Amino acid sequence: MDNPFVGVAGNIGVGKTTFTEIVAEKQNWHPFYESVLDNPYLNDFYGDMQRWGFNLQIYFLHHRFRNHVKMSQLRQGVIQDRTIYEDVEIFAKNLHLMGNIDDRDWENYRNLFKVMISFLRKPDLIIYLKASTDTLLTRIKKRDRSYEKSIDPEYLHTLNVSYDKWIANISDIPVLIVDTNDFNIFDDKNQLQDIIKDINKKLN
Repeated sequence: MDNPFVGVAGNIGVGKTTFTEIVAEKQNWHPFYESVLDNPYLNDFYGDMQRWGFNLQIYFLHHRFRNHVKMSQLRQGVIQDRTIYEDVEIFAKNLHLMGNIDDRDWENYRNLFKVMISFLRKPDLIIYLKASTDTLLTRIKKRDRSYEKSIDPEYLHTLNVSYDKWIANISDIPVLIVDTNDFNIFDDKNQLQDIIKDINKKLN
């Protein structure tokens, strides 16, 4: 496929950014990354999800929409670290279910999302990087980001359940599931090659 658009989906700490970087280099695709280190809301959000949940989700939605516009202007394959669909299907939805985004803000957010995606090209493939909650917690601890130290394991588990449910119900976009529990992208070269072969099969 010429100029494919691939989205990398997965929970916090699963390794999306590293995976995106390495696959982009091997496939000669342009990578687009999630705005994390320069995100002005993350520290506040993990300290008080109810106060900052809506603000954080609007920030992510705006950032991903902007990246989508940039991607559509490139005449090159692109790979995106986290898709815009995860915002509404996983993160914002869970914050609403937990009572951290009220009904009025949730409805406003969903309506904004629907308008935005009506202008966007769908991915040609979503790669779902999957890992257990224990694996995610180990990886989050290793990367030692200050704002992630207060992440509730139950919150991560809830997100994992939501991811599995969302992926199982995707019918309009091809999906490739990669179990990363025992996969080290730097050491397991043969497995990485097999994954890239699977990506190309799905795209072609």
